[in-house]
Amino acid sequence: MKIILATDGSPFSVAMVKEFAGRPLPINTKVKIISVYEADRLMNVAPMGVLTEYYDDASMNSLKFAENSVAAAAEIIRNKNPELAVLTEAIEGVPKTVIVDEAEKFGADLIVLGSHGYGLVERLLLGSVSQSVALHAKCSVEIVRKKTK
Repeated sequence: MKIILATDGSPFSVAMVKEFAGRPLPINTKVKIISVYEADRLMNVAPMGVLTEYYDDASMNSLKFAENSVAAAAEIIRNKNPELAVLTEAIEGVPKTVIVDEAEKFGADLIVLGSHGYGLVERLLLGSVSQSVALHAKCSVEIVRKKTK
């Protein structure tokens, strides 16, 4: 079985990773943990006269955050399932598109991602990555919600 785990480092993604890590998985399961960051988007809203170094720093920070997110997720999973084959990758792009594309390239049987739990207004304004992935993926998609206390 091949699984794509998509994380953005948010508390919702961390809850998803912890829930996933506790599952018994079939032998020879491969998990690819990805985090997608959007560096190009910053350039689209650049005011006149802003130094390009600012955007280079912002892009580098986005990359580092994505790399830290996948590393933290991998550590959680490896602690619970040390025999599991885990790959990690931070990828620049639009999350809705990249997650689906990576699942196809990887030959994933399942995509697992967290849900921020946005209401109708937030989904309309911000868009829902999990909803878009569920609609466009060619494999099964599991959306894990963070339990509220």
